[in-house]
Amino acid sequence: MSAVSVREGGPVLKGPWDFENSPLSKAAKQPLLLGLFLSLQDIRLSSYPTSNTWTFDYNLDLVRKAEELGFELAFSRTQWLPKGGYDGESSLDAFVALGAMAAATSKIILISTMHVLYGPLHPLHIAKYGATLDHIAKGRWGINIVTGHRAIEHEMFGWQRIEHDKRYDMTAELFDVVNSLWGETENISYQGKVSPWSLENAWVTPKPIYGRPVLVNATGSPAGIEFASKYSDLIFITSPGGSHIDSALETLPEHIATIKAAAKAQGRTIKTIINPVIVSRDTTEEAEAYAQSIVNGCDVKVGSKRKFGNSAGAYDSDAHAWRGRKDSRHKQGLNLGGNIEIIGSPELVVEKLAALHRIGIDGVQLNFYDFKPDLDYFGRKILPLMKEAGLRI
Repeated sequence: MSAVSVREGGPVLKGPWDFENSPLSKAAKQPLLLGLFLSLQDIRLSSYPTSNTWTFDYNLDLVRKAEELGFELAFSRTQWLPKGGYDGESSLDAFVALGAMAAATSKIILISTMHVLYGPLHPLHIAKYGATLDHIAKGRWGINIVTGHRAIEHEMFGWQRIEHDKRYDMTAELFDVVNSLWGETENISYQGKVSPWSLENAWVTPKPIYGRPVLVNATGSPAGIEFASKYSDLIFITSPGGSHIDSALETLPEHIATIKAAAKAQGRTIKTIINPVIVSRDTTEEAEAYAQSIVNGCDVKVGSKRKFGNSAGAYDSDAHAWRGRKDSRHKQGLNLGGNIEIIGSPELVVEKLAALHRIGIDGVQLNFYDFKPDLDYFGRKILPLMKEAGLRI
């Protein structure tokens, strides 16, 4: 099913999947996509030492290393929190930082997180910014569409949190118009139905190279899945069984099937991506010891304010995606970061990645405790085994 412009008689709208030579279409030739999940903010999960820093230069070095290793994706979240909300006091904006990396890279696809309802941003802003970054990146840039699940973030912008499903209705209308601006051949006028903005004879140039930028959404709710199946190219999914890899492998197949069936019903192509933290050493015993050293350095235990590794876990959220971590029926992980945890030797890590691929995961957006050395280790010890296993070509 192809999207059509909101202008009566307007054109059918295209996206990156409609072009065989788009960076996204080329990336999808890999059996298992590889992405890097950056931390553009102070995250102090543990007192166990790391090289990590929120700075742009550090994270750009990581992205360049990932690109050198053949990774297809780089991504970072953005949060809007008050003073004391971060583990430290520094946090870069992912929309700006990943966009800036476009001029310093050549192959990797860069996904900028944007809270699209905060502001509120006008569709002309998003369309113009996106078209500009699309050309700087030559089609390698995209938006991770976030509607905002924390009440405190909405309050920072001067209102109460918008109801969960209404947020998706508003975001759908927003991207109906943004996509139209990217693909239109004429000016468009539009009065928001559930949104507080309007357009009169609106026009955006240049047009994105491959129809529009890559669109991504992280979701787990029925409303979120419905939205993602219509608008997203990549869907970040979470384990309904929590972060332990065994529980994830048990509970993900049904969840993946639901998402892919929803996309199929829309006549669309999507890829499912999940975010594992990789903790690996030459033997599983050494990897488990490394993981335990991290746990031993956690200054606040599981279930307290910093449950997910930073103080943002304390704030009221209506997100559905992380509820598996509160379900006592499932094995739970060590709260090392990432949506799921893979701890073990390189051989065991590849075994678990292959298992994820078999149940329908199309890509992994990797997290590491100590990014620079652990990414280097992944490239030296794990990536060659992935190639041997047929997960990479």
